[in-house]
Amino acid sequence: MKTLPSIDQLISLRGKKALITGAAGGIGKAMANRFAEAGAALELVDFNKTALIAAADELSSLGARVRLHVIDLAEKDQIDAMWGTLDGDEPDILVNNAGIYPFREFIDSDETFVRRMMEVNLFAVSWMCHQMIRRRLKRGGVIINLGSIEAVLPFKNDLALYSTSKAGVIALTRALSKEHARHGFRINAIVPGGILTPGTKAAAKEVLRGRLTHIRTGIEFKQRLPIGRIGQPDEVARMALVLASDLSSYVYGAAIPVDGGFLAA
Repeated sequence: MKTLPSIDQLISLRGKKALITGAAGGIGKAMANRFAEAGAALELVDFNKTALIAAADELSSLGARVRLHVIDLAEKDQIDAMWGTLDGDEPDILVNNAGIYPFREFIDSDETFVRRMMEVNLFAVSWMCHQMIRRRLKRGGVIINLGSIEAVLPFKNDLALYSTSKAGVIALTRALSKEHARHGFRINAIVPGGILTPGTKAAAKEVLRGRLTHIRTGIEFKQRLPIGRIGQPDEVARMALVLASDLSSYVYGAAIPVDGGFLAA
């Protein structure tokens, strides 16, 4: 009888390297903490240099191996240059977590707004996946993309373009999984719900300064949650660790909600 690997063996990321975007805070930082705990070396990416250094210092004090990349993911040349620094030492795991979600009415969206939204939320994910797959085509790897419940069930007002960008991320995830599973790539998406992060706190402040319709939407959102509370970044990070590890060895092309039951309600 074949001996099955232990839980410790399945969840371990020892000997692996993970690249995480948007790693300076919130969900990205929580994932970096969990991946480091599982033994992974880390390549952390963010545009906020000060916050990224602070996150790295915290991880290094816990014994993690960390390297930083301060770039603007809206700029393809910066993405390409970063991957050039990794030539021959590419990550085994790529997590496309970075994203923006500014509120704006669709009819008030100008070209600059639309381009920035798509460049950060969708095009950057595509270029990151392109680099990962092209460079590791004969070795395979793990890719985890962050979608949103807004891509599945648009709920909040003034996020039409955000919803569109995240729907694209989920579609890209499924298509790449179908095309590259045979090359050894395990590609999945996490679909977070309402998660309490510095970004969502800032957005909430904007909402409170804004129209009553936004406030009403926030109340209705929380009332819809079966669990009755907003999620924590670490609750998303735990699912990311499952998808990054051999615990999910037969999970391909999935879009897994971590949303307190919102989509099921």
